Amino acid sequence: MAVFVDLSISLDGYIGGPNGGPANPLGDGGTRLHEWVFGQEAWRASQGLPGGETGPDNDVIKEVRARAGANVMGRRMFDEGEPNWPAEAPFHAPVFVLTHSPRDPWPRLGGTTFHFVTGSVEDAIEQAKAAAGGRDVQVNGGADMVRQALRAGLVDDLQLHVAPITLGRGTRLFDGMDDLRLVPDRVIASAGVTHLRYRVRSTS
Repeated sequence: MAVFVDLSISLDGYIGGPNGGPANPLGDGGTRLHEWVFGQEAWRASQGLPGGETGPDNDVIKEVRARAGANVMGRRMFDEGEPNWPAEAPFHAPVFVLTHSPRDPWPRLGGTTFHFVTGSVEDAIEQAKAAAGGRDVQVNGGADMVRQALRAGLVDDLQLHVAPITLGRGTRLFDGMDDLRLVPDRVIASAGVTHLRYRVRSTS
């Protein structure tokens, strides 16, 4: 069982634009990072929408969705998503939210239940592993959650979908990660995005 990160990122290292919050998920201009996703058949199916494109980008989405048996995220990502996700939340698997505020589990349609973990990042990932049914655990974000998991040595591989844009401001993924060491594992390129996968070797 592996723990992995899968995120869209700009050429200048941002995973969200400035002024993000529940009323402005992904921040100003942040949805541009995900334009490659929205027309793909696998993504549309996860939103209950028909049709869509097939090809290498769609294959990457299908691979990630098949791989993740449980998810971990930070409270800020959850707070942005809670008012914006549909009633059938897009994860279709258990989600463990690392938070300082206790809360009862929140079941949604389609197999997603949000569980709220008030311990450490290690606690959240261990609970996700136990719930993943033998599949892998995906650390969804936000940036601080991903950095915590990387610093703790809990992430096995990191996949970045590099959108051909710059944002200039917003949420940078690797701030403070001064000695992250990655081993290139795979490159898949298409007209709208480049998928880079790395194995995580060390953070110290």
